[in-house]
Amino acid sequence: MNTTMLANNPILVVAGIFLGFILLEIACTCFRQPKGQRRDVLIEIIGSSLLLGLTFPLVMFLSTLLLDTFAPSLKNSLGDLHWVAGAALFLVLDDMTQYWWHRLTHRLPFLYALHRAHHSAPYMSIRIVYRNNSFYYLLMPGIWLSGLLIYMGLAPVYYGYLIVKMTVIFAAHSSVAWDDRLYRIPALRPLMWLLERTLSTPSTHSAHHGLNAHDGVTHYKGNFGNLLFFWDVLFGTAKITRRRPSAYGIEDLRPISWQQELFWPLVRSPKPAARPEAKQEVAQ
Repeated sequence: MNTTMLANNPILVVAGIFLGFILLEIACTCFRQPKGQRRDVLIEIIGSSLLLGLTFPLVMFLSTLLLDTFAPSLKNSLGDLHWVAGAALFLVLDDMTQYWWHRLTHRLPFLYALHRAHHSAPYMSIRIVYRNNSFYYLLMPGIWLSGLLIYMGLAPVYYGYLIVKMTVIFAAHSSVAWDDRLYRIPALRPLMWLLERTLSTPSTHSAHHGLNAHDGVTHYKGNFGNLLFFWDVLFGTAKITRRRPSAYGIEDLRPISWQQELFWPLVRSPKPAARPEAKQEVAQ
């Protein structure tokens, strides 16, 4: 495989990095989670396959088709833009809009139904990176806006941006707490202070997945950043403790079938009889 092929196909590089994190978790005996169930495996395999095999290619195809039809003059209009400016555009139009999309899904119950699969796992792991409802990514503005920028000639910039972004996201979801070791090195304290306020880390992102809002660590109403944690710092949703929750999952929400988690609103589970003492709260 030559370097030109790799440069023109970032998916191969991202897949290799993803595999590397899987092997790392296997080596650290934390890939096969003791709390995981058959439903978790189904959600993760089917959800990931739908995104990579259907949703992402479909959005790229449709965005190109729509632009060819309604705005063909935009094609390659940014082809001469410096890569730094191009990367800044992706950070704003993809990563920042994903921050706001993520934040909105935690505020609106009907949108949270598209995202709860990502939080129903009782563990942190590379396994849950793409664990979401099939419509969550289809409606994500950042993917469509990325398609626009690619159409405008920024595909080479997107390739490098995607590799960096997915590496950070994989590392932030990994059950291997690589940042813990770095926190313990005195010489790295200034660097780590800056790093944890700039990029997502296992510590800050695991707090977003915590189960108990009263444990002093969990912060599922914040820490929404994907590549840049800086958005949380900028918009006031950051919580940094350098600790990890003792448990992960969804607090105070009734369980539903894996089919509903992946395919709502097309699939809906029957609602159980209401219990007066049960506290139903869409808080996450």
